[in-house]
Amino acid sequence: MKQRYAFSIFVVTLSLSYAFPAGSGWAATDQIDEIRQERTKSRQQEQVKELRQREQLENLKRDQQLNQAQRQLDQLKQQTTERPQQINQTQQQLDQLKNDQQLKRLQNELQINQIQREQNQSRQQEQIREFQRQQQLDFLQDQNRKNQIQIDLDRPRHQQQLNK
Repeated sequence: MKQRYAFSIFVVTLSLSYAFPAGSGWAATDQIDEIRQERTKSRQQEQVKELRQREQLENLKRDQQLNQAQRQLDQLKQQTTERPQQINQTQQQLDQLKNDQQLKRLQNELQINQIQREQNQSRQQEQIREFQRQQQLDFLQDQNRKNQIQIDLDRPRHQQQLNK
């Protein structure tokens, strides 16, 4: 009786070991982890893509603003022969701003490429957040410089209006 009972337990154990391999629980966990990693990687790739698109949009806005300032400066040059020194100074500021923005574009593109190559997902996420903060800061600095140039562009018009 004991032998028969022991044999039955052995057969059940053997059957179960074939039905449910020992590593199947770990394999499922590994698959879940792999799926999570793929989803995270996919989300981060999407974030990098969005970063790139936002950067391109900001570049277009900056270009439009610079072009508008350049047109105003060109009109001012045609309208007045007074204050050529001030106009030249404003032109130099505008040219410097254009050069700085072009340099910043290249630096941002390099930084986005570096973020994209980052293997560690948490580090990549940290780099994305830091890049976004830096973008906001750069945008505010650019706006400040453009506002100063606009003030310089408007100054001769205000002077003309005061002189009339």
